[in-house]
Amino acid sequence: MKKLKDMISVEHKPGDPPMQTDTDWEAVNTLTAEEIRADALADADAQPIPRGSSEELAKLGLTRIVNVKKLRERLGMTQEAFAAAYRIPVGTLRDWEQRRKLPDAPARAYLTVIARNPKAVAGLLEQAA
Repeated sequence: MKKLKDMISVEHKPGDPPMQTDTDWEAVNTLTAEEIRADALADADAQPIPRGSSEELAKLGLTRIVNVKKLRERLGMTQEAFAAAYRIPVGTLRDWEQRRKLPDAPARAYLTVIARNPKAVAGLLEQAA
């Protein structure tokens, strides 16, 4: 893993000429959607998130995921109220509820804490405001 001091920072502003890369954009632009999908699936680091079974989720180490929609409904809150109370962007909340995206590890931990003691979390956030 590279250390921060070994990394190079490049500033690229709108209107600057395109950055030079080794990418053959003409070849990329000729790929079909099926070829792009096949190439993406062949990349072990770019696999899609499974949408369903607990077996598939367990392979990713996601054995316990809070069902955000059920949690919010159990608390009797709208998406907007839940998002505001727990300082979660409403778009993110919708993505989680509709399973377009899964919460990352810190978000899963936060949702677990909310599920266990929602009043305490909301109270602490109010105090911190």
